[in-house]
Amino acid sequence: MRKVALISAQFADLPLEDLCGKLRERGYRGIELACLGDHFHVREAAESKEYCDRKRELLSQYGLECKVIAGHLIGQCIGDLYDPRLDNFAPPELAGNGPAIREWAIEEMKLLAKAAANMGVSVVSFFTGSPIWRYLYSFPQATTEMIEEGYDEILRLWSPIMDEYDKYNVRLALEVHPTEIAFDYYSTAKLFEKFQHRETLGLTFDPSHLLWQGVNPVVFLRDFMHRVYNVHMKDVKLNHDGKAGILGSHIEFGDTRRGWNFISLGHGDVDFESIIRELNQAGYRGNISIEWEDSGMDRFYGAEDAINYLEKFNFPTSNFAFDKALSSSV
Repeated sequence: MRKVALISAQFADLPLEDLCGKLRERGYRGIELACLGDHFHVREAAESKEYCDRKRELLSQYGLECKVIAGHLIGQCIGDLYDPRLDNFAPPELAGNGPAIREWAIEEMKLLAKAAANMGVSVVSFFTGSPIWRYLYSFPQATTEMIEEGYDEILRLWSPIMDEYDKYNVRLALEVHPTEIAFDYYSTAKLFEKFQHRETLGLTFDPSHLLWQGVNPVVFLRDFMHRVYNVHMKDVKLNHDGKAGILGSHIEFGDTRRGWNFISLGHGDVDFESIIRELNQAGYRGNISIEWEDSGMDRFYGAEDAINYLEKFNFPTSNFAFDKALSSSV
């Protein structure tokens, strides 16, 4: 049985020690630390191994381990074109200054390579941002050259960052996600081609962002399994009522009129058993984190409900063929 972790981002308002106690009570044995609140401070971790030792000691007191650091919000500030929403992800003194926010994020993401290494972690989960997300519908018309320029910009921005990760033997696991340069099957394939299949760059597989788009998560996982460095377990509920479309209708998350909503594990439409079987077949031994997002459910009820649901399918693979016992040679 794999140890199941929780990504801490949706609980970043809580002191880390308080969260650790609550996770231990609910059966978690791991945590994917987000670079938010007091959960993980990038610069301190990069500058002080003692800081990382204290973090590991705290986690150990509660029977938890950290295999992945989550730097999503930092990465978003690198590839995106500035708008005021990015002010929420950067230091307050940089608000309104797009170039300064990008410069901060690039430096922070580089430091995160050393910080992760100091923490004894070999995978950082992240977002790239996207300078071409606004071209999604392609009207006004977007040319193939414009799309190519967007991928080239991501290559230019992220290649020096990846050089830092190579120095510390840490890998980057992009969460394929709308608003990122890779958001579905073909955009992911194109990104790997653009980076010439550089081993530094892999994936955080999250089925919830694929299913509502119409992408089969199991097919995606099977085809990209060799580049999956991290797994997020998150569910999504589809609402095909003939009114709501997949683009969200500018209706806030949690509103039941939406065409889809993120929802606690086991209450949506993701086939988690097939995902676990695919991971087993591939021999995946990396991190699995529950990412709990459900605007209609108490988060600690949801965190406990989610791990109890996932444990039904978190079974080990078999080393014995079911029909082997039928052989006379057994």
